[in-house]
Amino acid sequence: MKLIFAEVITIGDEILYGQITDTNTKWISENLDKIGIKTKRKSSVGDDRNEILSILNESLQRADIVLITGGLGPTKDDITKKTLAGFFDDHLVINPHAEAFIRQFFEKRGREFTEINRQQAAIPSRCTYLHNATGTAPGMWFEKDGKIIVSMPGVPVEMHYLMENEVLPRLKKRFELPEIIHQVVRTIGLGESFLAEKISEWEDSLPENLKLAYLPSFGEVKLRITGVDFDYKKLRNQIDDEVKKLVPIINDFIYSTDNENIEEVIGKLLIQKNQKVSVAESCTGGYLSHLFTSIPGSSAYFMGGIVSYSNEAKMEVLKVKQETLTKFGAVSEETVKEMAIGAKNLLKTDYAISTSGIAGPDGGTPEKPVGTVWLAVTDGTETLTKKLTLGNQRLVNIQYSGKAALNLLRSMINKESR
Repeated sequence: MKLIFAEVITIGDEILYGQITDTNTKWISENLDKIGIKTKRKSSVGDDRNEILSILNESLQRADIVLITGGLGPTKDDITKKTLAGFFDDHLVINPHAEAFIRQFFEKRGREFTEINRQQAAIPSRCTYLHNATGTAPGMWFEKDGKIIVSMPGVPVEMHYLMENEVLPRLKKRFELPEIIHQVVRTIGLGESFLAEKISEWEDSLPENLKLAYLPSFGEVKLRITGVDFDYKKLRNQIDDEVKKLVPIINDFIYSTDNENIEEVIGKLLIQKNQKVSVAESCTGGYLSHLFTSIPGSSAYFMGGIVSYSNEAKMEVLKVKQETLTKFGAVSEETVKEMAIGAKNLLKTDYAISTSGIAGPDGGTPEKPVGTVWLAVTDGTETLTKKLTLGNQRLVNIQYSGKAALNLLRSMINKESR
């Protein structure tokens, strides 16, 4: 099976200086993937002729297609056209189609059509002109030794137009392309190395055309299975069969095989059971509520939350006992239990979640160091708790705790469903 590989090159000093964020390479890679072209590498270079020529030569050694964005403006620092003309031993000429469109572009806006605007229509004489209906910089299509090189503007809306209307259709006609399917299995509650150990035999037995990637973040690990084949139905069935083999091995840790995040999964579970939830937050400071309300339609099951950051709020609003706080402290199993029960009673929900911890970077003690977090979930009859021992990065601790709290709720819901 002959795979077609592409490389993406972004040109511009402003990218290297960090003055703008490069979103083009992500968009291009995603859309190449959809038509069966694999992106092999992404590179960024400044507005420097030698650097552009160097990375272009390197890319052509590795890839069948090289897509370039940037450096096509009308000013002297934009040198991509001249550099490409030199690379192909060519010269720039005014393309009449480009000139007519650019002239009309300025006249419609009541602006003068100057010589510098006219030079935007100058492209290498032997390239194929790609019409850009959204701006004044044309796209350029080159072929050399069976390889494709395309140059496009760096402005995202202009690049998108050229890719969708000119480049992708031409690539689909030019190459016989396979199907690429990605299947994501989302897991939570098990670290990457432990997960890899559990599924090692399954992973080792994967067919040659299926590859597995581990994508960890905030207590979760996404398992991405990527398959390549010219027969879509065969490939889809092949991946589905492998997922069926995987699920029994790590079933307790899988929360989605449809690439849904955990807040979406929790929402669906609550809707199915016609149940509602509330939260009492201390160390997460509203982040847990944010996770719930980030999902459209969450008002059907999320009744609200209390950010009881101080001990006074815990006592006055959630009715946590003063003796509990005195004896065990705000960051304790006993306190989060009472916080959860208090939120459930106050907001009259089926479940309530609570969080209390030391997010950092300071505030810890030898007994309770920074990163110590307690979580609780209650249904009024039973209360589940969990202690986390995290690091000293405040935002990481908050986000990790929020996800872990949702997973604790998921555990209770699933336990009651059995």
